[in-house]
Amino acid sequence: MTQERTVKESESSTYEQSSCQKALACARAAIDKKAENVKILNLTDISGFTDYFVICSGMSDRQVQAVADSVKKTMHTQHRDLLSAEGYSDGRWVLMDFGDVVVHVFLDALREYYDLENLWADAPRIKIPAEYYGPGATRLN
Repeated sequence: MTQERTVKESESSTYEQSSCQKALACARAAIDKKAENVKILNLTDISGFTDYFVICSGMSDRQVQAVADSVKKTMHTQHRDLLSAEGYSDGRWVLMDFGDVVVHVFLDALREYYDLENLWADAPRIKIPAEYYGPGATRLN
C-alpha cells in the first residue's frame, strides 16, 4: 500500500509540474507580444476547475488579440488543446481555457475593474523567470 501511495503522489507531482510548465509557456507567449504585468496564480489547492491562472494586460484591443493569438499558437505547437475561448472579437477580455491552465488577457482598464488577483488573493504566485522578459522589461512580477 505504501508503494501505491508513493506512485500516486509522484504522478500528481508530475501532473502539477506539467501544468506549471504549461502556465509558464503561456506566460512566455504573452510576454513575447509585450503583454504587461504578467502573473501566474497557483490554484491547485484552492480550486476544483483549474490549476493555474495566467493573467496579463494589453494596452489596446489589437494587442489583447495578438497576445491571445500568441498563447494559442504556442499551445498548439506543444499539442495542447484549447478547450474554449471567449471575448476574442471584442479584444477587451479574452479568456482561454486549456483545462489545467486558464489564461486571462485583459485590456488594462478592465483588469483593474475585475481585479482577479485580489479575488484570488489566497493563491500563491509563481515566479516568472527574468529571462522571459528580455532587457526591455517594464514590469516584472
